[in-house]
Amino acid sequence: AALWLLLWQAAAMAVGQELLLVSPLTMLRRLAQLVRQPVFWQAVFSSCGRIMAGVLLALAAGTVLAALMSRFSFLYAFFRPALQVIKSTPVASFIILALVWIDTQILAAVISFIMVLPLVYHNVREGFDAADTKLLEMARMFELSRGKTFRYCYLPAILPFFLSAVSSALGFAWKSGIAAEVLGRPARAIGKQIYDSKIYLETVDLFAWTIVVILMSVMLEKLMLWLVKRIGKQSMKVAEK
Repeated sequence: AALWLLLWQAAAMAVGQELLLVSPLTMLRRLAQLVRQPVFWQAVFSSCGRIMAGVLLALAAGTVLAALMSRFSFLYAFFRPALQVIKSTPVASFIILALVWIDTQILAAVISFIMVLPLVYHNVREGFDAADTKLLEMARMFELSRGKTFRYCYLPAILPFFLSAVSSALGFAWKSGIAAEVLGRPARAIGKQIYDSKIYLETVDLFAWTIVVILMSVMLEKLMLWLVKRIGKQSMKVAEK
């Protein structure tokens, strides 16, 4: 990280025009000014709330969908084409279409949900498929309940795939959610601040807000992974009892 910061600083000094490339020191000074303004925190918390709402809904819906589609083949046949379309369609197309139908205040949440849902489904579905068939057969022989079968047989197989889904989903959700805010420009949003920076040629603000997006994505990813691992360990302890 230190090496890349030095390379960034050297490139900024070589260019010599902050309108084209801001140095990391200038960006950090501007970021220190922004964090002292109430507008900064309003934008951060508003964007965070919208995007995380979409992520949490996608995690829940994707997990349920994977469970149902792994059990019922007709649901798999019905939903698979729609998930393929969502996976293949550019984010910008969904954003522009959504702007016609929904309010800009919830646009980031909707786009984050749509973009993350296929990712969560595919990862969790792989977890269901990776469950040990011998354990499942033993669970049927001993007539274990569905809850115990899930805890003993499916949960250990799903958890690594779910962690991978969370890690990938948060980064993807922040990129797509901020893109939705840039185009939709809702009040009190990071995306709106980025758009305004571009309009008024405030390159230093553009870099500062971009760093904020990266930091929020990384911190929330670490927090979510910690929570999922903790919940998984607690569930396994309950299963052992």
